Amino acid sequence: MKFEQLSLIEPLLQAIHKKGYLIPTPIQEKAIPAILSGKDLFGVAQTGTGKTAAFALPILQLLTTERDRTQRRNVRALILAPTRELASQISEEFYVYSKGLNIKLLTVYGGVSQRPQTQALQKGVDVMVATPGRLLDLIQQGYIALNKIEFFVLDEADRMLDMGFINDIKKIIAKLPNRRQTMLFSATSSPEVKNMASSLLDNPVTVNLAPVASPPSLVSQKVYHVSQENKKLLLAHVLQDELVTQALVFTRTKRGAEKVVKDLSRQGIKADAIHGDKSQNAREKALKAFKNNSIRVLVATDVASRGIDVDRLSHVINFEIPEEAETYVHRIGRTGRAEHQGAALSFCSGNERMYLKNIHKLIKHQIDVVHSHPFVNIHKN
Repeated sequence: MKFEQLSLIEPLLQAIHKKGYLIPTPIQEKAIPAILSGKDLFGVAQTGTGKTAAFALPILQLLTTERDRTQRRNVRALILAPTRELASQISEEFYVYSKGLNIKLLTVYGGVSQRPQTQALQKGVDVMVATPGRLLDLIQQGYIALNKIEFFVLDEADRMLDMGFINDIKKIIAKLPNRRQTMLFSATSSPEVKNMASSLLDNPVTVNLAPVASPPSLVSQKVYHVSQENKKLLLAHVLQDELVTQALVFTRTKRGAEKVVKDLSRQGIKADAIHGDKSQNAREKALKAFKNNSIRVLVATDVASRGIDVDRLSHVINFEIPEEAETYVHRIGRTGRAEHQGAALSFCSGNERMYLKNIHKLIKHQIDVVHSHPFVNIHKN
């Protein structure tokens, strides 16, 4: 199937082709017609499957073809995202696809001055991408009313629940009109997510494309058995390989992320960290530097990394094995995208072997062990 077969208007097709996309991804193929026909949607799909375009394209089309141009612009589409990074990335996609359409976009998140956001609101906005905290702040201050919302997207619903946003989300939903089209997206379909979907959605189309136990087929996976104290030396050793053009390194804690960056800097390797304690500007700066290859290594925690989307990322490195096996699959799914090969390397210390065992159980095969490295933990089982 081609995008031309999805009944999209010409300006959207031009924007898609400009990005070099010819064939819709599975979620786009299923979600776009459902949303264009006015249905609610429950989409279960991981980051990197093209889900932003799956809701952005039909929403932009519906806004363009139905807007009453005589009225003042009110916020008609609200997209709620759990992190500032993800909100920025969703806005970027909306911006690219909306070129040539008379649509006003606004991204609303904390950690920066609210003044530019409130000024934009006073001029009129069609599409708002927001994080829950700042959105509620601006609603309480009287800058935003949600009574004209026609399209509501709750993105990364599972991460929203993980991050404790459930009460904020309930407050926001209470301010939305009953008559609206709602789309909920999640990387997993846990009982909690299903409960949220059943309370939010009205007779939805369900698109489930998240075989969480299946890592991307284009990702080669390897595990290094190493003592905890030698991990920093092993990381520097691995990064000597010229094939590691860019590496997204995962730690379990914010402190751990900062420590890895310091250790790499001592070795002369350019790196930065991205986590919840960093200011919005610092996070955006680090992500931009990583995307334009100013730094070769970005160290991240799981919460901060959600939504990081880097073209042709060569390596994901699990400096620490995640406690949840599903998290491993989400992490390594950031490489091996769009028909490009990727590699996932995991450093496993003695007290992490149980986590590794759980990963093997989930993905239903053993990850290949690298025996020939200078820091092999000879006490491994």
